[in-house]
Amino acid sequence: MSARNRGFTLISLLLRRKRSCQGFTLIELLVVICIVAILGTVALLVYTNTLKSARMAKRIGDLQSINTAIELYRDENNHYPIATNWRSECAKGGNLNPDDVVPGLVPKYTRIFPSDPLMVKNTNSSCYMYISNEDGSGYKLLDYQISEFTPADYLKERGLIDPARDGGSDPCKVDGDSPEAWGFYTYNACAL
Repeated sequence: MSARNRGFTLISLLLRRKRSCQGFTLIELLVVICIVAILGTVALLVYTNTLKSARMAKRIGDLQSINTAIELYRDENNHYPIATNWRSECAKGGNLNPDDVVPGLVPKYTRIFPSDPLMVKNTNSSCYMYISNEDGSGYKLLDYQISEFTPADYLKERGLIDPARDGGSDPCKVDGDSPEAWGFYTYNACAL
């Protein structure tokens, strides 16, 4: 190989090496940043929905455990806990201590009375509420106006919708399309 060809080859090798050490182009960086942003957004949405599902599961579990404690109370006392006005931690129910929401329930029938995961004192949303008939023959236990819920979220658990607060005309039948409370109740207290 001639000296001239060797010099030309050496120069072309140096140019190739210099080009390969320059890094990424602006377009390549923008593509990578966009991909990372899209993946981050998807991960955030999945995480947010997972948290909401976990809070939904906690609410259902809380309502079921409170309902079980109320039924245990009735078995022993031959009537449900008596509260003729709404009782709650929320402003609408008197800003009670959680353990005083259902009279006589804590600590004998349940160790503690739970609160809604998003409950905020002195408001009227996302709180557990209780009321009974005057003679304790029936009751209604609600999770009232869950702040993060849309009507579609309530409808995911249609059996828990409070028929008196579903926007329908029959207070004892789920016939509306704008529910605002989940709960358990006895039929003779459905209209409360």
